[in-house]
Amino acid sequence: MTSLSSPPRPGSSPLFPAPRPSEGPITLLLGTRKGAFLLRSDAARQSWELSDPLYLGSIIDHFVLDPGDGRTLLMAASTGHLGPTVFRSADAGATWKEAERPPAFRKAAEGEKGRSVERVFSLSPGHRAEEGVWYAGSTPPGLFRSEDGGNTWSEVSGFNDHPMRDAWVGAEQEAPPGGATLHSIHVDPRDPAHLYIGVSCGGVFESTDGGASWQPLNAGSEALFIPTPGVEPDYGHDPHCLAVHPLLPDRLYQQNHCGIYRMDREEGRWTRIGENMPAEVGDIGFPVVLHPRDPDTAWVFPMDGTDVWPRTSPGGRPAVYVTQNAGETWRRQDAGLPEKNAWFTVYRQAMTADAHHPVGLYFGTTGGEVWGSRDGGESWECLAGHLPQVYSVRTAQLRP
Repeated sequence: MTSLSSPPRPGSSPLFPAPRPSEGPITLLLGTRKGAFLLRSDAARQSWELSDPLYLGSIIDHFVLDPGDGRTLLMAASTGHLGPTVFRSADAGATWKEAERPPAFRKAAEGEKGRSVERVFSLSPGHRAEEGVWYAGSTPPGLFRSEDGGNTWSEVSGFNDHPMRDAWVGAEQEAPPGGATLHSIHVDPRDPAHLYIGVSCGGVFESTDGGASWQPLNAGSEALFIPTPGVEPDYGHDPHCLAVHPLLPDRLYQQNHCGIYRMDREEGRWTRIGENMPAEVGDIGFPVVLHPRDPDTAWVFPMDGTDVWPRTSPGGRPAVYVTQNAGETWRRQDAGLPEKNAWFTVYRQAMTADAHHPVGLYFGTTGGEVWGSRDGGESWECLAGHLPQVYSVRTAQLRP
């Protein structure tokens, strides 16, 4: 069993005071295989109302609120006639428009193999000091930036044209199911030039100059599918989800194809905290979610990652697992979830937390259900069902 000595919890600090818990109604922003939905709660988070679908028939990989203004919403969409694009609302979802210039790779030079965006997969607001800045990740792996609230997008050429980019992400035939994807983007709240990204397959990468240059950040992370006996590869890893804590931005977590990991950035090395999960469950899954006020608390949703990789709940018994000590121990949370014959899983962007007290947790399933907990995962109830396959779940408190 892995033994970890966790640094002190940050509590309140002059730079990042622990925020007061939020209050009031929550809106869940749901992206699915066949459109987007809004699931709205009452003030107590006890009753929920589902909206009519938005962009019915379109794949919505991500649906996100700009926390800076509480009104701007962006969707990463793939449509039958427009292709991969971004839809934007500046009035809390009352009206929508397509981005004037969606994310796209530059035209290839003569003799150069070109790339085209197949899916706009992930969206992330920029630093709070950079109003209107957003980042987007794509399939195949590409990084894009908008400076006008998501209306026009440009390449982050420091990554997209990096001389090692093709080696980092591998050839098309080496990609995971669904294609290689840049799925996680995080901006250090202390410094808008400090960026982390997660690429499946490829690994975790870091930039300290606003994306002009990048370095792999994969030491300690296993990549059992890379045949390099006795050699720790620098890249080619398969992080499924990367998370950075907003109060302690040197604390990173990842759910990986090869386990659950934590890094304290000063150490510069990943530790496999998933080894402390029950052996019969394992530490394979897609999402990892952090407590908004406690860097030592994180939740995961394990899936069956045995030989044939069925990607279903282990034994048909779904459960969330929580650590409250940065991965030293894990505890099962399944009260209210199906006790048997529930063969679903939860994708990497389909689990999230609100900022209330107690913290609310929410996830959407491959079976089209949305589940919620008002008590940090101790008990669960189904909030909505009969939806298309759920690709993303994010919380929002929309301003009128």
